[in-house]
Amino acid sequence: MNLPDGSRRSQAPQTISPDALEILLIGVNHRTAPVELREKLAFATAETEHALLTLRKLSFVHEVLLISTCNRVEVLITTDQAETASQEIPAHIAEWKSMPLSRLKPAVYIYAGDEAVRHLFRVTASLDSMVLGEPQILGQVKEAYKKAVEAKTTGVILNRLMHKAFSIAKRVRSETGIGGHAVSISYAAIELAKKIFDSLADKSVLMVGAGEMAELAVEHLLRNRHSGGIFVANRTFSVGVELANRFNGTPIKFEEIPKTLESVDIIVSSTGAPDFVITRDHVKPIMRRRKNRPLFFIDIAVPRDIDPSINRISNAYLYDIDDLQGVIDENIKSRRKESLVAERIVEEGGIRFRNWYESLDVVPTIVALRDKLDAIAAAELNKTLHSLNLSPEEAAALKKMTAAIIKKILHDPTVFLKNPGSHRNKSIYIDLTRKLFNLDDDIV
Repeated sequence: MNLPDGSRRSQAPQTISPDALEILLIGVNHRTAPVELREKLAFATAETEHALLTLRKLSFVHEVLLISTCNRVEVLITTDQAETASQEIPAHIAEWKSMPLSRLKPAVYIYAGDEAVRHLFRVTASLDSMVLGEPQILGQVKEAYKKAVEAKTTGVILNRLMHKAFSIAKRVRSETGIGGHAVSISYAAIELAKKIFDSLADKSVLMVGAGEMAELAVEHLLRNRHSGGIFVANRTFSVGVELANRFNGTPIKFEEIPKTLESVDIIVSSTGAPDFVITRDHVKPIMRRRKNRPLFFIDIAVPRDIDPSINRISNAYLYDIDDLQGVIDENIKSRRKESLVAERIVEEGGIRFRNWYESLDVVPTIVALRDKLDAIAAAELNKTLHSLNLSPEEAAALKKMTAAIIKKILHDPTVFLKNPGSHRNKSIYIDLTRKLFNLDDDIV
């Protein structure tokens, strides 16, 4: 993907005090956009770093992280121009993806401040997933964060925010039963297959691609006492061989997929291909040779691997990840009660993060106060040392004692300024401190 260098792009932002920045999250997900739109918006691995670096160069973006999964594309930033960012980032994405902005905008949601933090925490804890409590999203968000760190597009705020999000996800997983009763896109796919066929025990399966969700689908199938054949097709044949060995299956080459369709019953596809891997022209000619035996396709890739027009062929059943929602709804009732506890953990985490975030406006004042005291102490200490004939060891001891005194003097004011109490206005005490110590005067 060639990211544009259009007129919206400008120099990297200047350093701004963290308390002047706002956390903003802009995105689309399975609730706001159909799979047809999401697959066009998805960022491939190779695109992500370039996108991060390009966004970071915008004058109103100070930190940025990009999450792109099957069910969402979200841009998380810190900004001192929230209104501009809210308009410009969707425009950039539409331009990058060669899409009219008018098509993208209705699907876009924007969260700021506490709402952005809460949304991120809910996403990472799998409370905003299509399948409540599914475990894959945590790994996907961690990978997105890793890419941003490697690209050096995160800083103090997003680093702290992401580590807090991971901590909350861990608490939700360990303190609630939301991850119980294995429910996932892959599980739902097999549940749907069981409704198409009377039994899955003797049905043969073709797994296309080495995607995690396709692997999970086959694992769920094996748990259903499956004894039919398993075929694995992957563009990199050696990877297909390795995967086939895991499931005691047979590896085939990609070119053999059309021929293999004649004999298998279930196809599970999850590749990263930009175009359809299986088309209507592959399927229609073989149905007569199959004597119209049902052929069940599970497409859990974004972008989609399987041509939707296959659904119009008699005895061919195609389901993509959006179609699985009905099956999913039947399997998550037991998790909804646990989600109440999980939501409380998220709310608590949001309050704690806000307290930390609000303390950032104290940092410049504390640093200025320490710098002023250090400068005064250094000046007076130098005068004293000049008037005394001390050994280097004695001078070092005096300097160490002075530093310890300053540290102890600053301890109580620092603690109070960071947390003066929920009923007090912190900004009043910060302003008073700056005036009492004349911290805004350039002359020490």
